[in-house]
Formats: sequence, C-alpha cells, structure tokens
Amino acid sequence: MKKRLLLILLVLLMPLSSIIARPQGEVAEAPPAPSVRVFTDSVGRSVEFSQPITSVAVSGPLAQITVFAIAPEKLVGLSSRWTREAERYIHKTYYDLPELGQLYGGKGQLNLETLLSSGAQVVIDVGEPKATIREDMDSLQKQTGIPFVHITGTLATMDDAYRKLGELLEMPDEAEALATFIRRVYDRAVEISGNVEKRSLLYCLGDQGLNVIAKGSFHAELIDLLGDNQAVVASPSSRGTGNEVDMEQLYLWNPEVIIFDAGSVYNAVSSDPMWRKLDAIRAGRYYEVPFGPYNWMGSPPSVQRYLGMLWLTKILYPEAATYDLYAETAEYFRLFYHSELTERQFDELMAGSPGLKR
Repeated sequence: MKKRLLLILLVLLMPLSSIIARPQGEVAEAPPAPSVRVFTDSVGRSVEFSQPITSVAVSGPLAQITVFAIAPEKLVGLSSRWTREAERYIHKTYYDLPELGQLYGGKGQLNLETLLSSGAQVVIDVGEPKATIREDMDSLQKQTGIPFVHITGTLATMDDAYRKLGELLEMPDEAEALATFIRRVYDRAVEISGNVEKRSLLYCLGDQGLNVIAKGSFHAELIDLLGDNQAVVASPSSRGTGNEVDMEQLYLWNPEVIIFDAGSVYNAVSSDPMWRKLDAIRAGRYYEVPFGPYNWMGSPPSVQRYLGMLWLTKILYPEAATYDLYAETAEYFRLFYHSELTERQFDELMAGSPGLKR
C-alpha cells in the first residue's frame, strides 16, 4: 500500500520537478499559433482564415446552386428553399437545411441573426459583381465578424470560378472536375454555333407568353450565344421576367424557333388561333424549357444554364450536336447535384421537347 501511495506521489510531482529543473530565466515554449491563410477574392479583397473551412453560407440562390455542386456537406443553410421539384434529386440531408435569406434579389433579406448562429466560417457570393460589391462585402464582414468573399462567374468563365472556389475551400480536385465539364460543354457549344447559320428564336415567358428575354440583357446570355435572338428592344430589362410585348410585335419578329418558359403557355399555343399565326407554332418548332431541379435556362442564372446549353444546342442544331444528351445530362446531375438521373426522369424532363434527337 505504501509503495502504491509513493508511486502516485511521484507521478503528481513530475510536472513540478520539470519546472524546477528548467534553468533560471528559460521561458516555456508557447503552443504554435495557428497558421493564417490569406485568400484574395475576385474583386481583390484579401480575407484571412486560420482554420480549414468546413462551414459555408451563401449570399443567394445563384451562389447556392454553384457551391452545392462542389461542397454540399459544408453548407450550413440555404439562401432560399429548394424548389419542390428538387426533392426528387436533392438528398434530404441538404434539402432540409435551414433558410438564411439572401443578400441580393429582393426575395428576403439575409437574416444576420440566423447567420451568426449557423456557425458559418465564410459567406460566399457568386456571379457578376455589383457596383457596390466591395463595400457590401466589407460592411457585412465588419458587422458580423464572418468573412465575406465574392467569386465572379459568368457563362464564359464559370470554370475559373470553380477553380477559385477550389482554392478557397481547399478542394482543387473537386473544383477541377466541375471546371472541366463546364469548359467542354461551353467550348463545344461555341464551336457548333459558330459554324452554322444561327437560327432566329425568341424566349417567351409569363402567363400569356408575352414577355421576352431581350437581346443584350444579362438573362439573354445563353440565347444570344447560341441563336439569333429576335427580341431587340430599346431598353432590355435586367430582370428575369424580361420585357413585356404584344402579339403584333411577335408577328413582326416571327422567329424560326420559340422557347417557352416552364409554366408559360406552351400547352395552349397549338390550339390558339392568335399564336398559330406564327411560323414556329404552325411548323411545330416550339419547345418548353426543361425544369428540374431548376429552370435550365436561368432563374436564377447559375450553373444549371450549362444544362440549358446542352439542350438548346440540340434543339437548334441537331445535325451538328451529335453528343448523347441523356449521357451528358446524367453526368451533370452526378457532378453538380450528386444525384443519379434515370432515363425515365430524363424523358419526363424532355416532355416539352417533342422530336428531340437524344
């Protein structure tokens, strides 16, 4: 028993003996400070991180779709709820994340209280930079104590945006897989549309189909790239709802192809005598944009537009677009939605594309 007590006493005295044995004036080494990593965002703002990023919030729907593709497990919340259709494709773990609100767009302001309690280490904004982007990011970062970063991404540069995201999140391999897909789809579409006579088209939206996405507007980026957009107006709207016109104007434009927004008048035009005055309707050259989990042409204008690019190139130039649309779409769903798209689901998405050669 005495030996056991002596052993315990010696163990307890060991830290003290090590202090006594240290030469006079020698200071104990402090634990190493965490290394600081500096990330410079797309508008030149430098932000410091001392820990690997495992918890991410986003500024809006465009950023949500973009970031979800590379790091769904890092998201601590959504800028806005997924669409109801998304439930078929998005895993429940991510579908039920809390809603934090969004910074831009007017559909609910960013909830700073919820953001602060989310544990987010960074808030990511993706897209074209607003004129006040630096001030916005700096102000919110100061207000919340959470780093805010902006990643610029357009239809032509989204591959670079993913590489930038890969740098921020320290996920270069995941970023490169997404960037490679985007660059392949984009370059092929540019090559195809650049070697054919572009077909005239309109993209019609709204309950009556009398809103158009005007040439030169931000939301017409994909349409203008692939076709001859007939919707030339004096003041192109920057909103996703487009510019309102009337039937007389549609008759004047009279395009070869008409694309209808999901939920517009696609199902009614074949029996409507007013719409049947248009060549595209009489000839059956009209289609409804696929929707799932989001509109493939935009709304929001995020990375799902590459699905729209695959689809619209096939619609406009089937002889030149010889790729397998189902295979390409299924690959997109695996990479960007982490979902396996069945052929049946694909056929359902193509319901508004009669005659489309897969």
